[in-house]
Amino acid sequence: AVKWYRKAAEQGNVNAQYKLGKCYEYGNGLKQSWDEAAKWFRKSAEQGYDKAQNSLGVCYAKGRGVDQSDSLAAKWYLAAAEQGNRVAQNNLARFYCKGRGVEESCSEAVEWYRKSAEQGYALGQYNVGYCYQYGKGTTQNYAEAFKWYKKSAEQGNASGQNSLGVCYEKAYGTTQNYAEAFKWYKKASEQGNARGQNNLGECYYYGRGVKLDYAEAFRYFLKAAEQGNAGGQNWVGF
Repeated sequence: AVKWYRKAAEQGNVNAQYKLGKCYEYGNGLKQSWDEAAKWFRKSAEQGYDKAQNSLGVCYAKGRGVDQSDSLAAKWYLAAAEQGNRVAQNNLARFYCKGRGVEESCSEAVEWYRKSAEQGYALGQYNVGYCYQYGKGTTQNYAEAFKWYKKSAEQGNASGQNSLGVCYEKAYGTTQNYAEAFKWYKKASEQGNARGQNNLGECYYYGRGVKLDYAEAFRYFLKAAEQGNAGGQNWVGF
């Protein structure tokens, strides 16, 4: 695969350049090299290929194969986002949230998260839900938070699953339902989500949506604690 990608890439094919960069990124078919990955992402990105622009943005954001630069990361995220790349839109929104490479603006972040979410990107959907739950850059709205968390959760996003569980447990934007809360906490927990593990532990401890079981509660608290979750650590100590 690398042999043929390289032949096409050296003739200027943007998709092949991007794919060759990904091979270098993951060490598929050749020795892993961030310098080479960034080089080929740049060749493709400078020809306007949105996926390569996003990948080059990631390189700058994390200092992989290039000198770390938030402003250049934001520049390439924006180039890809304006072409409709949903991953880049989510990445750009995160930069606006934190004021990395751009002036901090929660309202601008929400707009880009929404663009990503409306294209079905699960992480973007989770982030829109988070903004609505906590009123970040928009009016707090639990019903909207619930709607976007559900979309994210149903696509398998662990953070979305845990947050959907919270909505069911706390009656945020929906009717309180401990059985549904337990179900979504369990899904998140099975993916290694520490918050989901802690919340699942509480379900077992209090008998919410499942039969009370202290041994199971401890088991999930310990899983969360070992990942650094403060709530889980406190429960294990208790």
